[in-house]
Formats: sequence, structure tokens, C-alpha cells
Amino acid sequence: MGIISADLFITLDGVYQAPGGPDEDREGGFAFGGWQAPYFDDESGEAIGGGIERMDALLLGRKTYDIFASFWPNQGDDDPIARTFNALPKFVVSRSLTDPSWEGTTALSDAVTDVPALKNRFEEIHVVGSGDLVRSLLEAGEVDRLNLFLYPVTFGSGKRLFADGRGVPAAFTLAQPARSFPKGATWLVYERAGEPVTGIDISQE
Repeated sequence: MGIISADLFITLDGVYQAPGGPDEDREGGFAFGGWQAPYFDDESGEAIGGGIERMDALLLGRKTYDIFASFWPNQGDDDPIARTFNALPKFVVSRSLTDPSWEGTTALSDAVTDVPALKNRFEEIHVVGSGDLVRSLLEAGEVDRLNLFLYPVTFGSGKRLFADGRGVPAAFTLAQPARSFPKGATWLVYERAGEPVTGIDISQE
């Protein structure tokens, strides 16, 4: 049985919108696109690239898919990320997209219904960005790993992973030691660990 890994670049206040470029996603008047660049360094780039190399399939929400499909197919094979993304089996969750243009893409009409079958086919399925999709999969108990790159910046606006308090009670365990990078980003990998444990009196520990 494979796993679903939710891969997100995220700020201290939970914003994941438009890390890659100024015009990546201006929805809601978001004016801070491209915020990841000042914190990028060789070490974090190697960690991100290593995760991409481990992917067996890519699962995206419609908005992120449209961003990726307009960019990565136009990059040359000398770009290792483009080479990997263009070759991977890709799945986009959309009720309206029936004929995806990015080669190797299959459209899924319902994430909760269709994703379990993907776990039987692939070892590591990565959801990149796609916050709405990630929230739906978390609520369905289908996210096995949160792969978070946390950046030392806040915006006070923008799309948040747990917008308006959305989320489900869930416990996670640190799957590998946290790793910090020279320009301030921190890499955190959590795996699902059942339900939260509460009501413990720490004075009795």
C-alpha cells in the first residue's frame, strides 16, 4: 500500500499561496507572490529535489495543476524538476476538466473516492500545494505524511492550509529530525499517528 505525502511550502502563519513567483496566484489580491526565493539556498534545494526524485506519481488540485501545466512542459529536460514532473504519471482532481493537456495526466472526478485506488498502484503519491485538495484528503484520513518547508515570514493574508479553522482532530509524529537551512527555512516531516491524546496532567509525568 502506497502513501499520500502532502508537500507544502508554508509561512509561519500558515500561508501556502504563490511561493514561486509574483504572478503565480494573485487570487484574493495576494501581493506577496514569490516569497520563497529570499530563503532559497543550495541545502534546501537539495532537500526539495530529493523529495521530487522519490515521487512515483503527482496528484494535484485543479488550480495548482493549471499553474504547473502552463510552466513545466515548457522547460527543457536539462531542468531535473521539469524532467521528473513531465515523465511522472499525473492526476488532477476536477469535475470540469475532461481532456488534460499535460501529457501523462489523468483527470479524477472525486479525490476521496479515487485516491485509495492510487495507493494500490504507486508507492509515493505526492500532492504539491493544492491546499483545498490537501484539506479534503486530511478530512478523509487519506494523508499519510505532511512534508512541510516552513519559512520565517508572515503575511496576515493569503490562502492558508487550515483556513477558517478547518481541520480534523489528528495526531502526527515527527518522522525524521527537523532540519534547518542557512537562510532560515526549516524542514518538518510528520506522519499520521492516530487520534490526539488530551487531558494529560503534566504535573504527574
